[in-house]
Amino acid sequence: MSDKSQAASGGIGVLGLLGVAFVVLKVTGYVTWSWWWVLLPFYGGFVLVLAIFLVMLAVVAAFGGRAKVRR
Repeated sequence: MSDKSQAASGGIGVLGLLGVAFVVLKVTGYVTWSWWWVLLPFYGGFVLVLAIFLVMLAVVAAFGGRAKVRR
Protein backbone atom coordinates (compact mmCIF):
# COMPACT_ATOMS: atom_id res chain seq x y z
CA MET A 1 0.00 0.00 0.00
CA SER A 2 1.40 3.43 -0.90
CA ASP A 3 1.10 6.49 1.27
CA LYS A 4 -0.69 9.11 -0.86
CA SER A 5 -0.44 11.88 1.75
CA GLN A 6 3.33 11.95 1.32
CA ALA A 7 3.02 12.22 -2.45
CA ALA A 8 0.53 15.09 -2.13
CA SER A 9 2.76 17.29 0.01
CA GLY A 10 4.87 19.84 -1.80
CA GLY A 11 7.84 19.68 0.52
CA ILE A 12 9.86 22.64 1.71
CA GLY A 13 10.12 24.53 -1.57
CA VAL A 14 12.77 26.85 -2.91
CA LEU A 15 11.84 29.89 -0.82
CA GLY A 16 11.71 27.84 2.38
CA LEU A 17 15.09 26.28 1.71
CA LEU A 18 16.59 29.66 0.89
CA GLY A 19 15.11 31.10 4.09
CA VAL A 20 16.57 28.34 6.23
CA ALA A 21 19.97 28.82 4.58
CA PHE A 22 19.86 32.58 5.24
CA VAL A 23 18.93 32.04 8.90
CA VAL A 24 21.79 29.58 9.35
CA LEU A 25 24.23 32.02 7.72
CA LYS A 26 23.00 34.87 9.94
CA VAL A 27 23.15 32.86 13.18
CA THR A 28 26.63 31.54 12.42
CA GLY A 29 27.86 35.06 11.62
CA TYR A 30 28.74 34.55 7.94
CA VAL A 31 26.43 37.39 6.88
CA THR A 32 25.71 40.66 8.65
CA TRP A 33 22.44 41.39 6.89
CA SER A 34 19.43 42.82 8.68
CA TRP A 35 16.91 40.27 9.91
CA TRP A 36 14.40 41.79 7.46
CA TRP A 37 16.56 40.59 4.53
CA VAL A 38 17.27 37.24 6.16
CA LEU A 39 13.57 36.47 6.68
CA LEU A 40 12.46 37.83 3.29
CA PRO A 41 12.12 34.38 1.62
CA PHE A 42 9.62 33.31 4.29
CA TYR A 43 7.16 36.09 3.52
CA GLY A 44 8.18 36.63 -0.10
CA GLY A 45 5.44 34.33 -1.40
CA PHE A 46 2.78 36.30 0.45
CA VAL A 47 4.13 39.56 -0.96
CA LEU A 48 4.04 38.11 -4.48
CA VAL A 49 0.40 37.03 -4.12
CA LEU A 50 -0.51 40.42 -2.67
CA ALA A 51 1.21 42.23 -5.56
CA ILE A 52 -0.68 40.14 -8.14
CA PHE A 53 -3.96 40.88 -6.35
CA LEU A 54 -3.24 44.62 -6.32
CA VAL A 55 -2.41 44.63 -10.03
CA MET A 56 -5.66 42.83 -10.80
CA LEU A 57 -7.56 45.30 -8.61
CA ALA A 58 -5.94 48.23 -10.45
CA VAL A 59 -6.90 46.75 -13.83
CA VAL A 60 -10.50 46.31 -12.72
CA ALA A 61 -10.56 49.87 -11.35
CA ALA A 62 -9.07 51.25 -14.58
CA PHE A 63 -11.74 49.65 -16.73
CA GLY A 64 -14.56 50.45 -14.31
CA GLY A 65 -15.40 46.80 -13.73
CA ARG A 66 -17.51 46.84 -16.91
CA ALA A 67 -16.55 44.78 -19.88
CA LYS A 68 -18.46 44.96 -23.11
CA VAL A 69 -19.81 41.64 -24.20
CA ARG A 70 -20.35 41.37 -27.93
CA ARG A 71 -22.99 38.97 -29.04
